[in-house]
Amino acid sequence: MNTDYLDPINSLNMPEMADMTFAMDFLLRAKEGVRNLSIALTETASPDVRALLHTHLKQGISMHQEISELMIRKKWFHPYELNEQYQLDQLSAKNTVMIGQMNLFPGDTSRKGMFDRTPDEHIGGHKA
Repeated sequence: MNTDYLDPINSLNMPEMADMTFAMDFLLRAKEGVRNLSIALTETASPDVRALLHTHLKQGISMHQEISELMIRKKWFHPYELNEQYQLDQLSAKNTVMIGQMNLFPGDTSRKGMFDRTPDEHIGGHKA
């Protein structure tokens, strides 16, 4: 495992993985919203509130469908190919463990010697 998180080569494919993670989180939140609206709809007695909740429920279901279709199209989600989804989940778990094992907060945070000059040296250094 490469633990040098500052090396740009280690950020290869990171934007795509981040997009996939955000989309999955969005899909789960949409599903949660549909579930909560369904429960609220069965608990309310007011016709006006029921109509409002019903409208929001339809919108939530539509949003869930759009997110699902996007993720399927981008091959971030495989609801019909369980073997492929399993492999994707295994890769995600492996990456999560790898990120968790990185030393993101080293004991020595001194940046001394990393730069050949101070950023304001061209205008008189620390006197500027």
